[in-house]
Amino acid sequence: MSIFANFYESPIGFLEIKGNESHILSIFFVEKEALNTSLPSNEIVEKAVTQLAEYFNHQRKTFDFAIDPQGTDFQKKVWQELAKIPFGKTTTYLQMSKNLQNVKAIRAVGTSNGKNPLTIVLPCHRVVGSDGSLTGYAGGLWRKKWLLDFEQNQLETALF
Repeated sequence: MSIFANFYESPIGFLEIKGNESHILSIFFVEKEALNTSLPSNEIVEKAVTQLAEYFNHQRKTFDFAIDPQGTDFQKKVWQELAKIPFGKTTTYLQMSKNLQNVKAIRAVGTSNGKNPLTIVLPCHRVVGSDGSLTGYAGGLWRKKWLLDFEQNQLETALF
């Protein structure tokens, strides 16, 4: 199976998008030094780049390209829950574990969020602590805050 890749320079850093012939496999924040790649791009990767640009330009709230995140069965269940969180809204790790019908799995939910291979698309930035505090984000808490503010501002602007 061939792997394809490209980069998107978002307002909060570079995103590396990797996919195969039919699905996006990962989207991660990377440092500028990591931008050197010999992997070619393809149609599905370019579709993801376009949709990420639309998201950051206030033209898109959801993504419709095919994804195939690789992980354990539990991680995939957690990531499916992430996909259900509406744009501009938040949930808690506790609520996610309740949705998975396993309140005791709260730490495993947090760990699975941290291993989310599709940042922004599977919006782990929308998961906060039970007290509303910003906790854990693989891309850095400053990015999590920026993304939450960005989405909230977009919702507030749409009300007028």
